[in-house]
Amino acid sequence: MDDPGKALRVILFPLPFQGHINPMIQLANILHSRGFTISIIHTHFNSPDPSKYPHLTFHLIPDGLSEDQESKFDVLRLLHLLNANCIGPFRECLEKLMSAHDDIACIITDALLFCSKDVAQDLGIHRIVLRTSSVCSFLAFATVPLLQGKGYYSNNNLDSRREDPVLELPPLRVKDIPSIQRRNPNDALKILRNTVEATKAASGLIFNTFPDLEEPNHPNLHEHFRIPTFLVGPFHKFFSSASSSLLTQDRSAITWLDTQKPDSVLYVSFGSLVKMDEKNLIEMAWGLANSMQPFLWAVRPGLVQGSEWLESLPIEFLEVTGKRGYIVKWAPQQEVLSHPSVGGFWTHSGWNSVLESICEGVPMICSSFLGDQMVNSRYLNDVWKLGIKLENGFEKEEIESAIRKLMLDREGQEIRERLVCLKEKMDVSLKTDGFSSRSLNALSDLISSFKSSSGF
Repeated sequence: MDDPGKALRVILFPLPFQGHINPMIQLANILHSRGFTISIIHTHFNSPDPSKYPHLTFHLIPDGLSEDQESKFDVLRLLHLLNANCIGPFRECLEKLMSAHDDIACIITDALLFCSKDVAQDLGIHRIVLRTSSVCSFLAFATVPLLQGKGYYSNNNLDSRREDPVLELPPLRVKDIPSIQRRNPNDALKILRNTVEATKAASGLIFNTFPDLEEPNHPNLHEHFRIPTFLVGPFHKFFSSASSSLLTQDRSAITWLDTQKPDSVLYVSFGSLVKMDEKNLIEMAWGLANSMQPFLWAVRPGLVQGSEWLESLPIEFLEVTGKRGYIVKWAPQQEVLSHPSVGGFWTHSGWNSVLESICEGVPMICSSFLGDQMVNSRYLNDVWKLGIKLENGFEKEEIESAIRKLMLDREGQEIRERLVCLKEKMDVSLKTDGFSSRSLNALSDLISSFKSSSGF
């Protein structure tokens, strides 16, 4: 018979990408603070450092990836391989944990690890899904079959329709539809369909967001996902945890920011996955230079295809910007965004970056490259009005204009004022009787109601 006073164990299975590991580790810390025992199953690829989290237990499984597959970092290819290769090792590890522990309540897996659905069903254990994106972008994913049926993915004239509105998904345009920008979107479509269908079969769905930001999208979730849904964000505001960055953070960025005037610096970072070509990097550089604004630029090694680091930047750019610009390989982003010298953030519109910017009241310039980023940037520009989207990709004139609007003009000030109001609502949501706190309570209650031996 189970000990009623014994802490229940929750097993987490993160997708091994930086933007997915971070929120999963944050959720692990939140649930641990609620009294749950936490075990994390993870792959060799992008393995987190267990020494940073002595209160959590880690279980390593093989992922079958070659060094060549890891180094190329083709996101779609990696998603396919991870879901194919990890089924057996994940099942074996989960079976061992279930044999060793009688206190397992459920597993929480990344939504993109849809391979976990069949394993959980076969072993009779409840599975909750964490979606590390916005609600609005996940609803766009869920609508993919409808859009495919209407020909959005098969029309050869998509380039001429890029600016057309998608009537089924306002305010999106054709160019904002997930995977539409790919020449052959079949692989992406398959992953999207598998993700959505596996999520529908889960016992619950967690989002790292809060309702004041996502209305009216939150109520629409239940049309597609008839399972308990929990908006429990922003995670990093619930629990201050050790950094789960997979890249070494250059703290000289903070030292340099300390020398700058308040609200004067534009912080530029495109996350851990984005790749771009040399031409776009050069357009970025001259847009930054011509804006005449101070900037802190995180240029991740490998950001530019075929380049090690900064060799693609013109010598003239470095000479013109001088001490006005500071370039690092990777920055402590949350600390940067909270620094009083930072007045704007040029982002790839990844969800973690968007949330962190909102939490610190920093207005955004929005680019987008893959996944949920197109939807996020459209909402930031058209609906939430918290950022300025670069509609034409990378053109130095548009970049210069956007930077000046954000940092110097009334438009940027109006965004800051909206962010102040939204931040106040977010703070209320995180309080004891706020929506995010109540949602966390409901999630904890659901997990506590599970028994690993009960099946479905």
